[in-house]
Amino acid sequence: MSEEQVKQIMAGARSETKADLRLLIAHLFDDWVECHGDRVSGDDAAIITGWARLSNRAVAVIATNKGQELQERLQTHFGSPTPTGYRKALHMMQTAANLKIPILTLINTPGAYPGADAEKAGQGQTIAQNLSTMLQLPVPILAIIIGEAGSGGALALACADRVWMFAQSMYTVLSPEGFASIMYKDAHQAEKAAQLMHIEPHWLLEHQVVEAVLPESWLKDDLQFFKSKILQQLQEFDQLSLSNLLQQRQQRFRKF
Repeated sequence: MSEEQVKQIMAGARSETKADLRLLIAHLFDDWVECHGDRVSGDDAAIITGWARLSNRAVAVIATNKGQELQERLQTHFGSPTPTGYRKALHMMQTAANLKIPILTLINTPGAYPGADAEKAGQGQTIAQNLSTMLQLPVPILAIIIGEAGSGGALALACADRVWMFAQSMYTVLSPEGFASIMYKDAHQAEKAAQLMHIEPHWLLEHQVVEAVLPESWLKDDLQFFKSKILQQLQEFDQLSLSNLLQQRQQRFRKF
């Protein structure tokens, strides 16, 4: 992949038009009811959770939020959740499992918030709890990467039965800038690092890291195709027994 193609993917993944997942939720779903709080210490604006309907099918929706205005972006740490946010997501997942409602996650995050307060509050342990729980939840989980999906902060919402990503999105072990800082001691070599990391979605599809790469037009002009694709996947989940669903989910991650 050329450096120009890498730049295009990085720019597309970080596009301002992808930052507003609230707008995407409003266009995708009906009867949206947002939920707040982690039932432990508070709320995190970087994680959106709620209940909705997709063509009369109930779904639990969990999305990351980068924010629009500067004040909101500061509150969300530019889309980087804290332990409170991951607990908030986990509570929604567990409630959905109790109600036997499928879970849909929409991901656009550079990663978990790396602040000292977050680490002190158990960031790593909270992410690990999400991963462990998601592998065992007795309901289908579909994760869709809209823009960025960095590190364990993204995986904590993407430990799913199926993972999709858009043609201009990234699913990485850490940001290209972070990788460049470690490998080359220079964050400005992010494009070079991105080439080495194979950020191109079709490479990830070829290596079975994701199950589908979606066209960018589905986020704008062809949103109906996006809805239809999700509904089709939910119907395919309906054909699986609970034991097969969990077995396939665990096998999916064991192969890595």
